[in-house]
Order: sequence, then C-alpha cells, then structure tokens
Amino acid sequence: MADDWRDDLAEWLRPFVATLGDRRRARMCPAYVEGLIGPGDRKSVQPMAMRSPGIGYDQLHHFIGAALWDSAPLEKELCRQADALVGGSDAWLIIDDTALPKKGRASVGVAPQYASALGKNANCQTLVSVTLASGEVPVMIGLRLFLPESWTSDTARMDRAKVPDEARTYRTKPEIALAEIDRVRSAGARFGGILADAGYGLSGPFRQALTERGLTWAVGIPHKQKVYPANVALIFPVAGRGRPRKNHVPDVPSRPAQEILEKAKWQAVSWRRGTKGKLSARFAAMRVRVADGPPQRIGNLGQQHLPGEEVWLVGEHRSTGERKYSLSNLPADTPLKKLAGAIKARWVCEQAHQQLKEELGLDHFEGRSWQGLHRHALMTMIAFSFLQARRLKAAGGKKKGPSSPAATEPTSYQADDLDPAQSAAAQLSPLP
Repeated sequence: MADDWRDDLAEWLRPFVATLGDRRRARMCPAYVEGLIGPGDRKSVQPMAMRSPGIGYDQLHHFIGAALWDSAPLEKELCRQADALVGGSDAWLIIDDTALPKKGRASVGVAPQYASALGKNANCQTLVSVTLASGEVPVMIGLRLFLPESWTSDTARMDRAKVPDEARTYRTKPEIALAEIDRVRSAGARFGGILADAGYGLSGPFRQALTERGLTWAVGIPHKQKVYPANVALIFPVAGRGRPRKNHVPDVPSRPAQEILEKAKWQAVSWRRGTKGKLSARFAAMRVRVADGPPQRIGNLGQQHLPGEEVWLVGEHRSTGERKYSLSNLPADTPLKKLAGAIKARWVCEQAHQQLKEELGLDHFEGRSWQGLHRHALMTMIAFSFLQARRLKAAGGKKKGPSSPAATEPTSYQADDLDPAQSAAAQLSPLP
C-alpha cells in the first residue's frame, strides 16, 4: 500500500466521524481505526495508544468503553459503504458465527461452547456475523454477541458486564441473525439472497422466516434432516376401527436427506476457477418438501412434521470423502451449477473472520463490557471495509452506486482454493 494511506483513511472516515458529533470522539475514532490497521502485533487499547502520537491510553479506552455515543449511525454508514463496494442483486448476505477464545468467566458472554475455528468446545465468546459479499470480495457489516443461557439467567453477571436491557432475554443464534438481516435491509444493503451453514439451516423457523420476508436462501442442513418427495400428497388415512380420521397425513413417510439422495444422479460440477485450476466436486439435486410443517401424530410413526415448503435438496460429495447437504428455495428451473455456486459462495465469510482476527485484532479486545466489545468489533469492520475499498480500487474494481450495475470481480481475489488461514495473510497484510 502507498504511504499516503493515513490521508486516504481520514477522508474515507469523514461520514463516520460526522455521526459522532463531538470533536474529541471525532479524533478518537480515526486514531482507533488507524491503530487496528497499522503495524504492531497487538491490537488492544494499550499498545495501540502507545503507537499513536498524542493519544493517551485513558482517552482511547474511554472512547471505546465508556463514552456516550450511539453506534447505530456508524453501523448504518458501514452498510452504505459496503453496499457501494459490493451490494447488488448478484451479492449474497452470509450468516455465520465466529468464536473468540477467552480465559476466565468475567468477559461478557464468555462460556464453554463450540468454537468452529478450533473444531471443539472451548471457553469463548461467540459472535453472530453478517457479511455482504459479491464474488470473492467480502465486507463484514454485522457482529452481534450471542449470550448463552448461563448468562441470561444470571442478572448480577449481566449487571457487571453492563448488558443492555434489550439484550438480556435469551435469543438463539438464528433469532439474532434474523434481527441483523432486518437491520441491514432497513439500512439499504442490497443482496440477492441469504447464505448460512447448517448451524442456522437446521432451524425450520429460521428458514420459514426468510421465506416470509420474500428472501431467496441457500442453507446447510444436517444429513439427518427429514424431507418428503416433492409430489407427496396429503390423504385421509383409512380407519380400521374407531372414529374416522379428522386430519390429513402424507401418503409417504419423510426420510433423511442423506438417504433420499443416495440413488440420485451425481455429477461433477465446477463452480469457479481458483489459483490452482477449476474447483469441482460431485453434486446431486432434487426437488423435495421439507418436513418442517406443523407436527402431527401419524400412525405408528408417532409425532411427525407435515410437509412444508417445496425447495431444492442439494448434496455434495467432496474429494476428501466428506458429504454435505443443503436446502435452497432458488427457482425450480435453477441449473445444478448455479445451485452449487450459491452453496460454495459461503466460504468468503470464513476468510473475512480470519482476516479480522489475524490482521485487525478482532479477538484482541481486553475489556469485559457488552458496549466495549461491540464497539471494538464495529471499528474492526470499519477498518476491514476501508482496506477492501483500497484493494478493489488497486485491482481495478469499480465502486457501485445505488443504481449502478454490479462491479466486475477483481482477479486479485482468487484464493478460494486455499485454506482461509493461508489466504488471509496473503490478502490482508497491515499497512506500513
């Protein structure tokens, strides 16, 4: 990057700073973002203050942890900037979560829970993430802390961490994700559909809520998710004895997704070209109806879910032997290659998670409060968005205005066949 990046950052931050309405906060915001982007291995408040001429630790700490300013206008401006970079009908909004390993139990939301980055249960904080992405260019626009029930059931603990009243009721990750989707839509972020992994896709209410909002979606599911054939019919069962049956039942039982695709036609599909050639796997797709309708007792099968929405069931056989399954409400005439491309587009959010941690210090925050953690996360997303804007500009990508067509994918973002941990360092090194 050129040596004038600090001048570019100051100019780029003007609309963010304007929302703060105070000259002291207007000085601290650029200093904090600059500290995240600049050199130095540790991106917590104290070392960043030491590297910032004329900025004291107490000033920076007060800005991020205690000062009275509203994050919402900055979050809205971040959505606006992200939309200008990658928003449009060809963009995806990707829902996922990321874990921040932590010691102790005082930091807000920390608890033993599954950490996807570690592949096991660990003492950590979990943030639900929202990423706007076009092609291979992600811009993260939302990070919201998930509070386990061990926190929401402990009022004293939440008091100490200064959890706001509106966040004290237990919410599942899919519920948090839906609130975030509504927020970024109201902020004007444009996208063609929603992507999520099986941690969200296994939730019937989550999928149904997306459909009720008129959104296109493609989500992962567990292999045991029950589905019906698309042509399933609801019939009145014949009563051998007793009263006539009052409720319809499916004429065939539901079956696990893995089982229903076993005899499907599988074919090799390449969804895009990476730095080492075409990326491909074997895919199969079938129209089904999800077993997520109202529950009802069905003969000797006991309580079963009735057929719900008709969607695509998509299976993927990877070269490693791993098998993955997804559902999507993309139109019935969608080609298999497009289905595969939508499902595989989720990978860029993992890359963004890695970059935010390794290069911008998302997991370096040492405060314990709800407000401090969310403000630090917001500053890392603003820093990331600025760097993506510079890289798109350097790669020849055009910024997209509210009514302009989608920008061409820059060829410099083609590390999709690398592990995110490998590609992060190559694509997002700190500026000098």
